[in-house]
Amino acid sequence: MSAPNLAFWTVRPGCGELRPAPLPPPGAGEVLVRNLYGAVSRGTEGLVFRGEVPESEYQRMRAPFQEGDFPGPLKYGYIGVGVVEDGVGDAAAALRGRTVFCLHPHQQRYVVPADAVVPLPEGVPAARAVLAANLETAINACWDGAPAVGDRVAVVGAGVLGSLVAWLCARIPGVELELIDTDPGRARLAEALGLVHRLPDQARGDCDLVFHASGNPAGLVRALELAGQDATVMEMSWYGRRSAELPLGAAFHARRLRLQSSQVGRLPPQRSPRWDYRRRMELALALLVDPRMDALISGETDFTELPALMQRLADAPAGALCERIRYDGPTP
Repeated sequence: MSAPNLAFWTVRPGCGELRPAPLPPPGAGEVLVRNLYGAVSRGTEGLVFRGEVPESEYQRMRAPFQEGDFPGPLKYGYIGVGVVEDGVGDAAAALRGRTVFCLHPHQQRYVVPADAVVPLPEGVPAARAVLAANLETAINACWDGAPAVGDRVAVVGAGVLGSLVAWLCARIPGVELELIDTDPGRARLAEALGLVHRLPDQARGDCDLVFHASGNPAGLVRALELAGQDATVMEMSWYGRRSAELPLGAAFHARRLRLQSSQVGRLPPQRSPRWDYRRRMELALALLVDPRMDALISGETDFTELPALMQRLADAPAGALCERIRYDGPTP
């Protein structure tokens, strides 16, 4: 008798388990995917696992192919890299044997419409492609912030998301960029990515643009301090039910600072006439051809250990790096 197909569910806040997931045969225009790798998006999935999604956001925070409702039980997640094992219809059959990315909850095998998967470009290994969802968010943030040639840019928070934003901005000619984090050990990560790391009290101010991605309100306070006259601070951290106390008195108004949110769920208005979500994901996957991105993956855990991993990650500090989930044996 074959082993059951399993999926990870958050049963209640702070507690998860693997449950059998019925696996119907693919219908017309659908593909059957066997997962190879996944990852946990620590910020958002941590809030979901801890039950910290505000009730007002229950509908907006639904993930593709989610089952169940907030605060739980629910099947959540959106990072999966797998192989198409079967498909029905010409488009689906053409994907058979291809390695693809899909925004799907953590599950060993699943059936989805063929247009829900994006084939990996040549040269992008499946083990690295788990960074695609975070890179897609970073791309959207750069579109929102619009860094320009020669700008002085600070990124506060050297987790996966902040590091990816910094890596993208540093590719713009003339940009002076500092990746800021309270952990001195992040200097090694910055070096691996070709970036400059600074501790918060060492960072240079008078920036044209500041991105905040530390997940800590204290980081946002420092981001406001680093912004120059008439500059923009892009807030990428989401606090769920928590509040962030900010110093909006003193010189905040006199300096005419702009505090703007960035969220991957919507394309910036100036992009939406020409871009869609699939094109954005294809861009993210293509950029992952750079092997330096492997520095953002801190470890690997077997899928069967995901309930215990989620509990560990729930207590991990904000800005921790990517823990890859392995479905089929150790990564070569």
